[in-house]
Amino acid sequence: MLSPIAELDNAGPEIARLGWRSLALWREVAEALRADGCNAPLFEQHGSLMLAHGADLGAARRVLARLDTAPTLAAELPAPQPLDRAALAALEPALAPGLHAWLLPGEAQVMSRDMLNALAVHAPNVHWCWGERVERVEAGVLQVAGEGPVRFDLAIDVRGVGARVSREPNEATSVRPEPVERLSASGAEGQRPAQPERISSHSTEKIRGVRGEVIWLHAPGVTLQRPVRLLHPRHRVYIVPRPGDLFVVGASEVESEDRSPVSLRSAVELMAAAQSVLPELAEARIVHMEANLRPALPDNEPRTHSEPGLLRINGLFRHGWLLAPALVEDALTQVDVASRAPADPHPNPLPPAGEGAPCHRTAHAAEGPSLPRPSGERAGVRGTPEQTPESHQNP
Repeated sequence: MLSPIAELDNAGPEIARLGWRSLALWREVAEALRADGCNAPLFEQHGSLMLAHGADLGAARRVLARLDTAPTLAAELPAPQPLDRAALAALEPALAPGLHAWLLPGEAQVMSRDMLNALAVHAPNVHWCWGERVERVEAGVLQVAGEGPVRFDLAIDVRGVGARVSREPNEATSVRPEPVERLSASGAEGQRPAQPERISSHSTEKIRGVRGEVIWLHAPGVTLQRPVRLLHPRHRVYIVPRPGDLFVVGASEVESEDRSPVSLRSAVELMAAAQSVLPELAEARIVHMEANLRPALPDNEPRTHSEPGLLRINGLFRHGWLLAPALVEDALTQVDVASRAPADPHPNPLPPAGEGAPCHRTAHAAEGPSLPRPSGERAGVRGTPEQTPESHQNP
């Protein structure tokens, strides 16, 4: 769910600005992949709905008030459009009557699973090394488990929680002292500064994981054209329609680095909240539940660090899908790869994409759930990644 306007519930104007810019970038990515032969639905932009039950109208008004108090931001984003009962029924007949509703024009969604697969398969001159663990990233060097240092012109570190400095086995995980559980679609607390801040090469020690949980439902015959977000003093639940009569419901936010399965409490609260706005989900079948960690810094704001031979992007918290294109675009303006190229080429260069020969170096540093194996001849593959129904993090 790409919802920069609704992010104002918990995030500052800069998050919304970056998110709004990313909408156009995601659309360009999807169009380029479609032109390259990808037929899967990757991106849809029909706006989204912000909903509130009558007793919880104040939660929605807070979001609207934050937009009103940011004049420069209001000039950049379309204003939420209030909908009466008839207008809401015309847009989404399956929603429960009596809800307060606002249309957020221009908001969108990206089909995360299909987008990741398409990006992997249609990446020319890329050799993917699945199942590799990068233990440390330094300027121009990846420390690959079992192989030692591997040198590159530019090392890009986007490992999320995996970028944190390794701890001793018995050392306690650093999280906030007072764990708080709440349901949230996205957004971050605090205001983002006018200019993006950089993260020092040692600030990864402060990265923490914030647990998030999502539930996939199969509900044939239930029609929803656009993502909806329910605002409530405690619950901020999104429901995102997917192709094939699927619905993604999420996402809890728990200050914990526990990767165990979805809790009973979260599952009950997420599904009950979803059914309260979309009653026909009562007969939906649960097909998948997933928990994962969002990488967050103490202020829940993303950071970019660049130096010769090294680029780090981390701390995207709940905004990974929303902000990624704009953050990458900004980061690449700081990087002049050509000026950093060594005089002599690397020995034993990577094989061309498509050969599928065993590789002895990894082209990127990543940790977390693996993508399904790309197919076709355009992506070299090593290893056997885990098969997952969806790569979680903010649908």
